[in-house]
Amino acid sequence: MQCVYVLCSQKDGKRYIGCTNDLRRRLSDHNDGLVESTKQRIPLKLIYYEGCLNPRDAFHREKYLKSTYGHRYIRNRLRYYFTGQ
Repeated sequence: MQCVYVLCSQKDGKRYIGCTNDLRRRLSDHNDGLVESTKQRIPLKLIYYEGCLNPRDAFHREKYLKSTYGHRYIRNRLRYYFTGQ
């Protein structure tokens, strides 16, 4: 199963969206500084993920979440997480 995930940097509050077939290992790689695009922003916290049975569906969903509408979806979906209510 493929997972699309959203990480939030506890250092600067920016988000990272990715896709993997092993979420625990990938999160560990991010926090160990093994991923070039996030190693300057560790520690990272997993704030959202979705599972997909088909890898193509997962990559399509990742691409959508990286779009303007996808950022809006994440912001609305996690409204209470971001506002602290």
